[in-house]
Amino acid sequence: MTAVNLPSSLSRAAIGIVALAVASVLFTLGFACAVPLAAFAAIAAISFDRREALAAIGAVWLANQAWGFTVMHYPMDGETFAWGGALGIIAVLSCEAARAATRRFSGAVGACVSFLAAFVAYEGSLIVINLVTGQSGEDFAPVTVARIFLINACAFGGLWALKAVAANTASGRKLSGTLAPRHI
Repeated sequence: MTAVNLPSSLSRAAIGIVALAVASVLFTLGFACAVPLAAFAAIAAISFDRREALAAIGAVWLANQAWGFTVMHYPMDGETFAWGGALGIIAVLSCEAARAATRRFSGAVGACVSFLAAFVAYEGSLIVINLVTGQSGEDFAPVTVARIFLINACAFGGLWALKAVAANTASGRKLSGTLAPRHI
């Protein structure tokens, strides 16, 4: 039997980015346009260096948009395109907020703070857009925000667990070492 070469770090990053994009499509199947972008932004931030994290969240956003327009038949109008673009920017801002948190905190606390930072950036950006455009505030009722938070928190927890299992399986590292956010 021959040994299997582990992929280079670039290949592992590419596999991780594709895996997150595919996972986002799976979430889209269950939640329509409510893909948990804050959860994906936090996972990207704790899993990759800055460039790879931004590529990952961009791939998640792009996969979600492609699926929405081709399979779910999002309307082809200016408002839908504008919201799609805004969500892409918000996803990047959420990823950057999560990365800032990972530089200040480590371990499980760092991962959780990273997620909270991503969620605050995500919801805060949506609130700002809502205020600027003069739209109704009913989408930000506490019960709605709590529901979106719960979806994102569960998605983050699941993705974090999968990340730990994949890292443990792929490299033989101890599970406890894989749960710590990556510091760059």
